[in-house]
Amino acid sequence: MTILSSLRSRIFLASALLTVLAIGAAVYLVNARVSEEAERTLQRELVSTAALVDQLGTTRTETFAQMARFIADAPKVKAAVDTNDPPTVQDIANGYQDQLKSNLLLVTNKNGEVLAMVGATSRSALVAASQPAVRGALTGHESFSLLPQPDGVLQFMTVPIAIGLTQPDILGTLSVGFLLDNAVAAQLKDVTGSDIAFGMNGQVLAATLPPEDYPVLAGQFHATSASRISLGSQDYVALARPLAAAGHPADGGAVALILRSRTEQFRFLQAIRIGLGVTAALAVVVATLFSFVVARTITRPLAAITDAMREVAATGDLTRKIVIRHDSRWDDEDARLLATTFNTLTDSVSRFQRELSQKERLTSLGRLSTVIAHEIRNPLMIIKTALHQLRQPAVSATELREAVADIDEEVARLNRIVNEVLDFGRPIRFELAPTDLNALCRDSAAASEKGTPGASVELDLDPALPAVTTDAERLRIALVNMLVNARHAAIGDGGGVTIKTAVRDGRATITIGDRGAGIAPGDLPHIFDPYFTTKRGGTGLGLPIAKNIVEGLGGAVTISSAVGRGTQITIELPVVPPPQ
Repeated sequence: MTILSSLRSRIFLASALLTVLAIGAAVYLVNARVSEEAERTLQRELVSTAALVDQLGTTRTETFAQMARFIADAPKVKAAVDTNDPPTVQDIANGYQDQLKSNLLLVTNKNGEVLAMVGATSRSALVAASQPAVRGALTGHESFSLLPQPDGVLQFMTVPIAIGLTQPDILGTLSVGFLLDNAVAAQLKDVTGSDIAFGMNGQVLAATLPPEDYPVLAGQFHATSASRISLGSQDYVALARPLAAAGHPADGGAVALILRSRTEQFRFLQAIRIGLGVTAALAVVVATLFSFVVARTITRPLAAITDAMREVAATGDLTRKIVIRHDSRWDDEDARLLATTFNTLTDSVSRFQRELSQKERLTSLGRLSTVIAHEIRNPLMIIKTALHQLRQPAVSATELREAVADIDEEVARLNRIVNEVLDFGRPIRFELAPTDLNALCRDSAAASEKGTPGASVELDLDPALPAVTTDAERLRIALVNMLVNARHAAIGDGGGVTIKTAVRDGRATITIGDRGAGIAPGDLPHIFDPYFTTKRGGTGLGLPIAKNIVEGLGGAVTISSAVGRGTQITIELPVVPPPQ
């Protein structure tokens, strides 16, 4: 038997598989959608951070320019530069540095020579003074420059120090700068949540990441679009942005590298995936159980129907009905219709069988004529002989008694024959009432033993047998008939007759057994046929009438026998018979 051989298994597997596929598809689509949205969010945050870095560069450049202009326009600065005296200019520069807290404050004369420097080394000051921005300021133009430093990228704005408006006289230049170092990168990370690296000339000079990652970061400075890189156990998306300000293009290849951690970004996605997996697993379990319940509710009525059909086919008992339990939640109208149709069909077949049996009994009356002619002729001849003897003039008292006894015996015999024929040929009308089967069996056993020789009847009665609604008198006739036959079969074999009661599958059973000679296999199939008899002087109607009585009460009769070991007749009766 394969797993798909039953309807319940197929319904269960189909619904469970459909549920698993539906849940799996839903989880896949949700996971794909969430992953796609997470990637887009990552890109948006990266671009937003890049825009913030650009805005910061522009804002810082404008701030540098305003501060530089303010200091360059100060009269004391112009007077000090005009003296071309480095100590004088240095003192003024130191005073402004206390206010600015800048990383670079550089003042040169009109020849580009350094007059004062604050916040940088002498070498850095000389390098800054040699930048094109300083030379451009000496021609009257403001310039923006970037210089690599050991600990970051130096941004500085250079403006001219001039006297006059229409034809300004350039006295020198003033540069104000701030350093893009690890501290600035850390501040940006706090604001944007992204890691930042500043570099120039292909080298990382400051970053929020450890120095061992600098070689990998430097390789991303020339990338034109966002790219993915791995740093240790972390996965990042990197975007390089040139360090420039509005109106001031970047020089020297200065770059700000913005990195967004995919590992951190997708960590919440992993939690969502785990939650989806657990939810999907629970949903599959619940759906599987629900599928099993649904399959069972569908197939349980069908199983009840097929069981009843199988039992009817095995026993031939058309009185068995299919009963489907009412359940308002799982009421199956189709199964109920099928059960009702089957019950109606069995009722129709049973009614047809009863009608057919009745017709057969009427038809068999013709065959009975020969039996009646033979059975009645003999008693009539005996009665005629007895009457002839009574008409003799000299009849002794003994002869009178013998003649009267013969007449009485033969009249009783004729009456019995007539009653059997009438009982068999007409429908039996029952008078139903609650009956104690155990008491009925005792009375039947006693009646079968009166006036006739034969084996004794032993009783084995179940005290738990419930009261049965039946026709006690008709059932008593059937039991007495069967018991008399059993006692006759057991004569001379040293065996007895037993009558036993029990309850089996909600039906009362009466079993009559003897340990007589048994019935020949060829005769056993015809034992309930009308007019079939193995006894001399019998009509062959006793057992057919008993069978009609039992079946009319909604029961069934079965017989089993073995030659030399005896015969057993079993009667099954419903506790409450079906409507007549």
